[in-house]
Amino acid sequence: MKRDELVNYLNDFLVIKNFTDYGPNGLQVEGAEDIRKIAFSVSATKLSVQRAVEEKADALIVHHGLFWKFHGVRTLTGPFGARAIPLIKNDINLLGYHLPLDAHEVVGNAQAIAELLEMKELCAFGDHKGAPTGRRGLLPRPMKARELSAKLETILDHRVLLSSPNPEQVVKSLGIITGGANGDWIHCVPTKTDCYLTGEMSEHDWHEAQESGIHMMAGGHHATEKFGIQRLQKHLQEKFSIETVFIDSKNPA
Repeated sequence: MKRDELVNYLNDFLVIKNFTDYGPNGLQVEGAEDIRKIAFSVSATKLSVQRAVEEKADALIVHHGLFWKFHGVRTLTGPFGARAIPLIKNDINLLGYHLPLDAHEVVGNAQAIAELLEMKELCAFGDHKGAPTGRRGLLPRPMKARELSAKLETILDHRVLLSSPNPEQVVKSLGIITGGANGDWIHCVPTKTDCYLTGEMSEHDWHEAQESGIHMMAGGHHATEKFGIQRLQKHLQEKFSIETVFIDSKNPA
């Protein structure tokens, strides 16, 4: 397929126009016009870029791209240069999709976890500058907060931190916003949602969530965001019959 065909399809499919994000969504580094093989990874790191080169991929699609507003202007030197320069030298396109891949109702990170939990009555959840970034719904059956935390550890293959007013309390509903959405547990209050799952937990959210009656769980930034990119890989492979490869990385954070 052609580069522009891939970019235009993903920009529309993930509805990037709906999001005010922390960095650009879509094409971040322009490479070869013809796309024969696509690599996928959670983040554009030195490792994932090196592997994309080794795999002779024409494009690398990630959830965490190279450019972030909080980094400001950066030179192509040091660790940042080690990520960007091989892409340019090897004519590899880099595409990044952040909040759109968190929120998507088909291939999104939150949607994937909700389906693995067999949740019901799923709907949009959260609000980042006017756009929902997660999913909310009912658990397949009421269960204790401690039991849900243990089930999530199996699904995520990662330790889950549980901040709870009472771990033995039975819960029925869960809101999910993956990654670093520490403070978004607050959206559980007006929606009367019992539990909240994200990737990270700050010290003050640990206290404030449980003091507000919310069971907050943090299952790792990387661990909660490895599902969407693999779902997107499967979607593109099936739709366009194109060769793909997933590049995993060990990241306990």
